[in-house]
Parts: sequence; C-alpha cells; structure tokens
Amino acid sequence: MPECNHDCEHCATSESCDSKSFKAKLNEASHIKRIIGVLSGKGGVGKSFVTSLLAVSLKKRGYKVGILDADVTGPSIPKAFNVSEKATGEGSLIYPLFTKSGIKVISANCLLENDSDPIIWRGPILANLVKQFYEDVLWEELDFLLIDMPPGTGDVALTIFQSLPIDDLIIVTSPQDLVSLIVTKAIKMAEMMNINVLGVVENMSYLSCPDCGKKIEIFGSSHLEKFAKELHFDILGRLPLNPEHTALIDKGQVEDIVFPEMENVTQRVIEKEN
Repeated sequence: MPECNHDCEHCATSESCDSKSFKAKLNEASHIKRIIGVLSGKGGVGKSFVTSLLAVSLKKRGYKVGILDADVTGPSIPKAFNVSEKATGEGSLIYPLFTKSGIKVISANCLLENDSDPIIWRGPILANLVKQFYEDVLWEELDFLLIDMPPGTGDVALTIFQSLPIDDLIIVTSPQDLVSLIVTKAIKMAEMMNINVLGVVENMSYLSCPDCGKKIEIFGSSHLEKFAKELHFDILGRLPLNPEHTALIDKGQVEDIVFPEMENVTQRVIEKEN
C-alpha cells in the first residue's frame, strides 16, 4: 500500500482503504460551499474570537454562514453570541441554533443541561461528536461553515482533519507565543493532511493608545513577518487588543463589535473563494 496522502478522491486504492471510514458524509438536506477551519497551536490566543468575528463579517456581506464549535471541552461560541437555547431535532437531524443576525451555530453547550457542566470524555468520543455535528446538523444551504477547532495538534484535531472536507485553514497566534515552534507545528500538520493554509492571523498584536493612537506592543515585538518568510505563509492580518471588545464578548454581543482591522482577513477569505 503506498503512503497515504489523505486525498481519497484521486486515490486508486481508495475503495479498499480503511481510512475512508473516517470520512463524514453530509446529510442530504444540507449543502456547504466552503469549509474553513480556524486553528491555534495553543489555547488562549483568541481562536474563537477570530472565528466569531469572521462569521459576523461574512454575514454582514450577505453570505450564509454557520459555525461548528469543535472545541468540545472548551466551547465558547454560544456565549460570544448570547445563544443560550438548547438544540432540538427530529429523526436523525439536529437543528442548529441561530444568532440574532442569523448565523447558524452548533456547540456542545447547546446539548448540555447546564452550560457549566464539564465534558469529561476520551478523545475518540469527542471526535465522533464533532463528526455528528457535521453529518447530522440541518445546515441547509451555507456559503461558509467555520469550524472552531480545538487548540493544538492532538487526536481530536487529527480526526477532524481526516473526517471533514476542510477547504482551507486559518491559524491564529499571538506575539507572546513561541511563534516559530507553534506555527510550524500547525502548518506542518496541515501539509501532512493535504489542507491548504490560507494564512495566519496575529491576535492581540498591539494596543492602540486611547489618547494619541500610538501602537503599543504590550507583548513585545512581533517576529511573525520573519517566520512568514521562512515558512512561506501569508499574514492575513494583525488584530489589536481592545478592552471594549472583551466587554462585548462577555455580554454575548460579538455581533455589535466594529472591527475594521478584521475586514482585511475577511477580504482575503472572499478573494480565495473567487
């Protein structure tokens, strides 16, 4: 058996390959044009924040958008959008919940009786839940499905990459990270799984002084540009740290955030589509 490159569509031995059992199949009532995974090498860098902002920005431009919260043990998407209802279903289908602007959302918190209950499951069970979110949720027609990935490059992320037909990957990092190591791991994982890396977003890149507008690099100087050249990836944008945004997120009002710096990221995503 030749070495697997995970491209089942063009593989001559795909019919006899066990890896095909990993592939998730979307329900017949749904059609998704493009799937984008949002990944970070570690937690706490704003991966879910970037996912939420991108969804909001795409929705404002008239696209039909859904978010699959694959960070099962640390789901934060429902809180950001103030989605507190519980998911329901009929037959084998699960109905997604809607944000106030009409973004479709599914998350582990949408299934728990109490949002604060921990999910203490093994990796394979977590990964199977994510597959179920893709296969059984009634997404209907979507232009974009954004997948808020679990942090890191572990078992759940690997299974998601093997199972779901992700078109592009956005990697989120921050200046205080060990950028060279963490970004390199994420990019190499994507390359091994034959998933295109659209680029990197640096979150918390700087703080703008409210008085003079000067950019203050509170986590030190960014070395992202240097690593971008070495690893041949695009920088999609640098997002400033803004306490007002944090307050809106805590209130579940991410859709009320005005964030011009995010528009470049959104534009790059749309340009890739065209």
